[in-house]
Amino acid sequence: MNADLHPALAGSRSVGLDIGGTKTHGVVLDADGSVLAQVRLPTEPGADGVVATAHAVFESLRTETGLALDGRLGVGVPGLVDVGRGVLRHAVNLGVDGADLPLRDLLSERLGVPVAVENDVNAAALAASALTGADDVVYLSLGTGLAAGLVLDGRLRRGPHGAAGEIGHVPVDPAGEVCGCGQRGCLETFASGRALARAWPTTRGFPSTALFSAADAGDEKAVAVRDRYCWGVASAVRVLGLTIDPERIVVGGGVAEVGEPLRRGVVDQLARLGEGSPFLASLELGERLVMVPPGFPVSAVGAAIRGR
Repeated sequence: MNADLHPALAGSRSVGLDIGGTKTHGVVLDADGSVLAQVRLPTEPGADGVVATAHAVFESLRTETGLALDGRLGVGVPGLVDVGRGVLRHAVNLGVDGADLPLRDLLSERLGVPVAVENDVNAAALAASALTGADDVVYLSLGTGLAAGLVLDGRLRRGPHGAAGEIGHVPVDPAGEVCGCGQRGCLETFASGRALARAWPTTRGFPSTALFSAADAGDEKAVAVRDRYCWGVASAVRVLGLTIDPERIVVGGGVAEVGEPLRRGVVDQLARLGEGSPFLASLELGERLVMVPPGFPVSAVGAAIRGR
């Protein structure tokens, strides 16, 4: 899959910010959907730090493009987002916990533009829909945790409690380890970046890169860990396929930077899951699986689309 947005989702020039626990990534999308400019800065923790970092990134985008950028700004953030009120809560990775944070109003006042705030995985789902041109798309995020963003019939599905797509907390092993959510044997304990780092710790580079490199080199232990991880991701894909039946399942997040080797590993595990089930095999889930293009700022681009 290339990194061009589908023509149907091109529109006015727009700006998006992906505010994460370690960095804030801002992009300007041109009218044709191409990335006109992008800026990354480390995120300062806490409410004041988040707003200050967003302001610095936004002003840098203005400087880089020489444009006023006075349209509505889209912002993607981790945590629970009340989209209607523009309020963020329980964003522990940003140093924001406890009381609701009126992020939309704080950013709008500081930046001088209207703002729309969205959960970062949901924002990425909008970009995944734009990349594939499909109306029924799941974005599967393999980040520190495991979650999915859902676009159904061309519309973002959040759920009345904001819990749509919390695929990581579906239990698959009653005897498995306790998950951070309090349940046991959840998918997130098998198929998240945190789970991979525990299974294959390294002091150099990214655990995902180190694991797949070692497996490719023939390390038997690495092969076993890799295959178990890919089984976990394949199990998440199977649940999504059976419950939502999307046209495309787009995989992104930090672990997905591994790229094609990860996709092949998950497709192989999907084939194994389907060996005893002609029904499951007939769904051809592996053929629906695509990766976010390497280096593509999917959450920031999705935030820019949300801003439109």
